[in-house]
Amino acid sequence: MWRILLLAGLFAGLATMAQAQDGAWEICKGRLGPAGPMLADCRPAPDIIDPQGRSLLIRSTLPAPADSHPRALYVVGVAASEAWLNARRLGANGRPGVTARTEVPGLYQIAMPIPETAWRPGANALVLQLSSFHGPLRLARPMTMIGVARYPFRSSAPMLAITFIAAGALFAAAFGFGVIHLLRRTGSSLILSAMAALAGLQAVVESLRSLVPYDYPLHVWRLSAIWLLSAAFALLLVAYVAGRFLPKARGRMVGWTLPVVAVTGLAPGFDLKTGLALLAGVLIALAATGIATARRQPGAAVPLTWLAIFVSLAVLFPAWLTDLSFFLLVAGLVLPLLMAEVLRLGRDDQGREAALTRAASRPNQLTVASARGVERVPIADIIAIVGADDYVELRLAGRSLLHAARLDELEAALPAGFQRIHRSAIANLAYAERLEREGGRWRLHVAGEAMPVSRSRLPALREAFKGVGSDDGGA
Repeated sequence: MWRILLLAGLFAGLATMAQAQDGAWEICKGRLGPAGPMLADCRPAPDIIDPQGRSLLIRSTLPAPADSHPRALYVVGVAASEAWLNARRLGANGRPGVTARTEVPGLYQIAMPIPETAWRPGANALVLQLSSFHGPLRLARPMTMIGVARYPFRSSAPMLAITFIAAGALFAAAFGFGVIHLLRRTGSSLILSAMAALAGLQAVVESLRSLVPYDYPLHVWRLSAIWLLSAAFALLLVAYVAGRFLPKARGRMVGWTLPVVAVTGLAPGFDLKTGLALLAGVLIALAATGIATARRQPGAAVPLTWLAIFVSLAVLFPAWLTDLSFFLLVAGLVLPLLMAEVLRLGRDDQGREAALTRAASRPNQLTVASARGVERVPIADIIAIVGADDYVELRLAGRSLLHAARLDELEAALPAGFQRIHRSAIANLAYAERLEREGGRWRLHVAGEAMPVSRSRLPALREAFKGVGSDDGGA
């Protein structure tokens, strides 16, 4: 609840800034004379002032300030600009021109202080020349703000502090998951590390315009980077959730997500592109965690709840989705997952040790620890064992089981006749039919299934295969 209240206060401040645009704008014809702009034929401007690919003269009539606080003209957008108040030049941002050759690009955001002597009692004429010939891509809303407000504007330090706290927490989580991956070599930890790093990097990129003044053509590349980071995060989120709770469907789910996220690049406006890319991944992940929760899989309820909160806030407050709320929500999702992952790995270690101890006391059986409980499987019935992240998949006749163990541990515990044929596979040679080369790759056919054989393990497999009295299929 505190996150919602905090975000509400922050975005109320942003809304006040956006509303600082004064009066109605008019687009005028005219030219620049020695005493400033000479305007004629002024007509009401559309809701979106768009100087992309052209030069514009715009005018607004403002009342004189009611107090003595200093004022400034704030121009935020992809344009070079020059401004006059009552024919008095306030300043320039770059140099507007009528062609790309004559224009000098300005900064994406600029404040032009207004001298007190520039104001007149009653109505005041504010005139701007805008041009934008150097943008690499066309934006749906090129000008974010053109308006007069108090100078200096409110400090963005509190928002930056919160953003960087979230970014620091995300980078810390990325480091923590990276350490877990180095220790355990689990794919889920590597994916979570990448997710946290992407979200932290997006927080930094989002805050870039408040930290570093940059020319307006770079703004499009900044927006493109934000969309790409969001799209990559969405794909990784689906890969993590599917791999964690629906491992057999992970490839299909990531395959479905990829074109959906790619299509969001066609949406108008980068905010919409970014929001849709995030929502696509979140909704698919929400469906996967919903299925896992319905199947009573441990740990699925927490990400299901948080993803549901994310979607609810996105629907109720869509403007928040691509701003500060994204970082807080991702931090709130990833950090509990880091703690849960550490606890889960500790429980898995204890469970594996107990399972292997029980298996050692019954040399002809393997005690399988899975999400569904504990089952004793005759070792002779195991056809093959395939790695599935920090689980393994035991392939039996007509079915398969997920077992909370690692291939390295099982390889050391299984009796002779089980051979490691690949870094992610162990085969029971009692079911081996033939070893043959197919298209430059070696494959071992086991109970009707062709399993890949790595080159480094081929010599040992050949010797073991001959030892059980089978034909090596042309080896």
